[in-house]
Amino acid sequence: MEENPYTDVANFSRKQRCRQGTQLVLLGLGTAALWAVLLTLLLLWHWDTAKNLKQLEETAARNVSQVSRNLERHKSQQLGQESQAAKMAQNMEKIQVEQETMKSQDSELSWNLDGLRADLTNFKSLSLNEKRTVVDLLEKLQEDVAKLRIELQELNGSKCTTCPENWVNFQKKCYYFGEGAKTWIEARYTCEDLQGRLVSIHSLEEQAFLTKHADMKGSWIGLRDLNVEGEFIWMDGSPVDYSNWQLGEPNNQAQGEDCVMMLGSGKWNDAFCRSKQDGWVCDQLVTC
Repeated sequence: MEENPYTDVANFSRKQRCRQGTQLVLLGLGTAALWAVLLTLLLLWHWDTAKNLKQLEETAARNVSQVSRNLERHKSQQLGQESQAAKMAQNMEKIQVEQETMKSQDSELSWNLDGLRADLTNFKSLSLNEKRTVVDLLEKLQEDVAKLRIELQELNGSKCTTCPENWVNFQKKCYYFGEGAKTWIEARYTCEDLQGRLVSIHSLEEQAFLTKHADMKGSWIGLRDLNVEGEFIWMDGSPVDYSNWQLGEPNNQAQGEDCVMMLGSGKWNDAFCRSKQDGWVCDQLVTC
């Protein structure tokens, strides 16, 4: 049987259309699958983003809450500090007022104390000066009596030239030439311990004798102006009827030279009473 050529063409056309339909269906399915995947990815992204946003919101809310609490606590602390600072300022003002009052009282007390000290010093000075004056007068009277006794004994034929051991006789007086560094006051007390006093000089002859025997480095003598500046007096209270000052002396250097020492040349020089001299000369009356 012969095949109809038109039939073959029709069959081929049907097959062709079926194949195209299948391809379109497959394309549609693929497109649908892609959209499904895209939608799924979009949904997942949206869900993850929403989750992250929620976490951020919660974190931000917690942070805001914490910051608010910290801010409130800071404000409370600041208010407390301001209140404490105000109290401290008030206390400081009170302390300053009390300090000023204490300073005023202290100044007044110091002024009163200085006045009392000055009065006490004046009283002590007056008492000591009066006592020293009485003692000096008594010693001078005793020495005058001793001199009169010696003169009477000499008139009765007694020989009055006796001096203690290590003392040197000259013109009815005995002299002790001490050695060893001493201040003026130390030399004075040493002479008193030896039953004498620091030497008084009343003549050129006596000065020559002392210059010959005294320490060549310098010796303390019994002249001083401790009570009244420039008014020199002898230890025995006798007047200064003879002097042998070094040229330019006395000069009271540095307002403190109140005691007199004899240089090796025999000349006199006012010196600091607390300085030390290698020599010192004592005298006392001879005995019969």
